[in-house]
Amino acid sequence: MSGGRSIQLAAWAVAGSVVLLGVALPGSGSAGSTSTLTIRVDERDFALAVSRRSVPAGSKVRFVVRNRGSAPHDFVIGGRKTRVLGHGESQTITVRFSRKGSYRFLCSVPGHARLGMRGTFSVGKPPVPPPKPQPPVTVSGTALLTKVGAFERPVHVTAPPGDTKSVYVVEQTGAVRIIRNGKVLPTPFLDLTGQVKLSSEPGLLSIAFAPNYASSGLVYIFYNTLAGNGDLRLAEYRRHPIDPDIVDPYRDRTLLTIPKPWENHNGGMLQFGPDGYLYASVGDGDSGVVVPPGFYAQRRDELLGNILRIDPRKGDPYAIPADNPFVDIDGVRTEIWAYGLRNPWRFWIDRETGATYIGDAGNARMEEIDLVPKGAAGLNFGWPCFEGTLRFDPLASCARPVAPLLEIPREDGVCALIGGVVARDPRLPALDGRYLYGDFCTGRITAIAVERGQVTASDDLGLEIPELTGFGVDGRGRIYVMSLTGDVFRVDPTRET
Repeated sequence: MSGGRSIQLAAWAVAGSVVLLGVALPGSGSAGSTSTLTIRVDERDFALAVSRRSVPAGSKVRFVVRNRGSAPHDFVIGGRKTRVLGHGESQTITVRFSRKGSYRFLCSVPGHARLGMRGTFSVGKPPVPPPKPQPPVTVSGTALLTKVGAFERPVHVTAPPGDTKSVYVVEQTGAVRIIRNGKVLPTPFLDLTGQVKLSSEPGLLSIAFAPNYASSGLVYIFYNTLAGNGDLRLAEYRRHPIDPDIVDPYRDRTLLTIPKPWENHNGGMLQFGPDGYLYASVGDGDSGVVVPPGFYAQRRDELLGNILRIDPRKGDPYAIPADNPFVDIDGVRTEIWAYGLRNPWRFWIDRETGATYIGDAGNARMEEIDLVPKGAAGLNFGWPCFEGTLRFDPLASCARPVAPLLEIPREDGVCALIGGVVARDPRLPALDGRYLYGDFCTGRITAIAVERGQVTASDDLGLEIPELTGFGVDGRGRIYVMSLTGDVFRVDPTRET
């Protein structure tokens, strides 16, 4: 992490069980050597130093575990586990390895294994050599920015599924405009300028076209209304039956209204997932003006501070997917799919991997990107207990918080993380599968590679956008970035392939 900042982490809840790889449990199998070996395990933030990683079959091993880090850690191997150890604490556990094979060892505190606290212990055979280091892949200089138009406070770009000719630009001021064949159509697709509360954060936030938009004509709109402190409204509109380049202003339907304690921290992203359900991000509603920071983020009886997941075409006004994580739990809003978020302005569901990346703005010290793996749901990302992995509110309680995929310190001009998209543009093969994100103040765009829940590469693309507000993807998979000053750019290859 830049600036030499040490990561401090406190009291992440202990997760479930260890996975054994093709081995019998300790104490089973044939008898072997009765010798006792001592292996030292030094735990640090966030690494495990094991003095020996292989022993003969039948060995009885005494693991002397000491936590030399500032965060609490435990140690799990062969079905045995230490307690959660504080700084300087130690514990000894003994395991008999009866059969040949490989055992995983790890720290089971949530998120710690993903940050590097894991490895493989071999019994009766030499340890598997680490893979040979590969030369770094440099992606800087592979892309450039092509301006496609100037708008009023653009914050989102998208397109209907299968539409390769049109690009839709969401203006925070309340209109959605269409670019077609390189030209901006004179009439807005949608104009809510008289109905949208506009300020630094409130406004028209995003839109999402139904997966079957070509036949249904349904589009979903997320914005701050003039009611209260800019209460959020999620509404369904229909394409005009005569003019397909505008919506019918008289055929809208309210799905959700979410009261706001204050005007900021709205979240505001909409996206349909590969499962056909509609996902929506909602901020915690207030940075501390009316209620304490993060007051609603752990309250699952409210919709603030969450990612929601609904079926907008069933039920009245919508249905809850049967596999939502909190279905049939009393006192919990069943729309909630993930929670414990501060201001998830933008998230992105990668249709190829099913993983969801959430860009969550920090309070004062740390910005973060959170990851929801395919098939996971109900994760708690720890706000306001934690800002990134830094303890924020020591009095707050967060059940089983999950550490971020990546945290970025508020240093070197960084002020507000802008979550982006996963690159799937065939014209940009060097970026394929990389997650792009940026920062509002510096305008720098970074591309990270993620494998097995860990960041394996991070590259500055050498592209900067003043007052960067968002990313988007069109029907061809081309990526767009936009500036609050009005410019919208397409990310193009430096050389056409």
